[in-house]
Amino acid sequence: MEKKAGKEEAEAVELLGKTVENKQIIFKGYIEGIPKETDMELRIGKKLKLEKVPKGSGGLLVKNLYLSCDPFMRGRMRNFTGSYIPPFIPGEVIEGFGVSKVLDSDNSDFKPGDIISGFTGWEEYSLIYKTEQLRKIQADDIPLSYHVGLLGMPGFTAYAGFYEVCVPNIGEYVFVSAASGAVGQLVGQLAKLHGCYVVGSAGSKQKVDILKDKLGFDGAFNYKEEADLDKALKRHFPEGIDIYFDNVGGSMLDAALINMRINGRIAICGMVSQQSLSDPQGIHNLIQLITKRVKMQGFLQSDYLHLFPSFLEDVTSLCKEGKITYLEDMNEGLESGPSAFVGLFSGKNIGKQVIRVAHH
Repeated sequence: MEKKAGKEEAEAVELLGKTVENKQIIFKGYIEGIPKETDMELRIGKKLKLEKVPKGSGGLLVKNLYLSCDPFMRGRMRNFTGSYIPPFIPGEVIEGFGVSKVLDSDNSDFKPGDIISGFTGWEEYSLIYKTEQLRKIQADDIPLSYHVGLLGMPGFTAYAGFYEVCVPNIGEYVFVSAASGAVGQLVGQLAKLHGCYVVGSAGSKQKVDILKDKLGFDGAFNYKEEADLDKALKRHFPEGIDIYFDNVGGSMLDAALINMRINGRIAICGMVSQQSLSDPQGIHNLIQLITKRVKMQGFLQSDYLHLFPSFLEDVTSLCKEGKITYLEDMNEGLESGPSAFVGLFSGKNIGKQVIRVAHH
């Protein structure tokens, strides 16, 4: 491992002093409705000399390897500053979670050759000065791309949301929407490992088959083929739902409310069906919260960061033991970024959507 680390450092140092064309994905301007590829543009030709990071800056110069496409990024495409994360700046590089190699560092926590994960730019090379949100990745036999998925923000969202918000008990009935996505696929598998009965919804027959055949769900259905979501849930949960992990909101949340059991729990996670609506859909069945004493809670994974070390240890072990399967939808090249991101909102992806910017 020390030999490999030395090679990584030497390769990083070798790039310093070179001038490169730093491809970038630029955010063009605030939008309404579903994102389109034309809301972003690929900028090619901006020259960047890979120089040492200024002394005293505390920053890093990195080469980006993998970038994550996440639905929360849609919220950053509108001019709204009252959220937990600020909007993108028109004309500037889009940013998101990524895995990167350190080329130079003015930060004692990181050295050239280190592989890190955290917020970075949608570009080939980035200067990062907000280093408190970065994490060094220890070399092992798990794919690096998993650190923007299974072992990154989506995986931790699933872990914290299921165990801390849903508070599961063995034998409970669990429903997961958008169940083949980056978060949902892990929620379902954690629930099965916990001894629960699990059903997921997805948007195609292929995804439904994957949920049942590859991910071990007890049942699954294609919500696009269901004329009545209430009836679909009653078919799969004749005794009702104890836990609903909600990734979509809208009519699916409304139908789930009717089917909750007494003292049920609903974790409000993504609400992807409402992300692009200027007039979000109303919910009609909230009285069920009273009559069935249901707890419904929204959450952010950042609320539970004190649990991240336990999550990393637990899920890494489950992955290495073959007890968890994680699906990725890998797009090659930075230029594929806009198409990959837009595809999230039509259900184009199967599993975690990732962009490979460069090979490790």
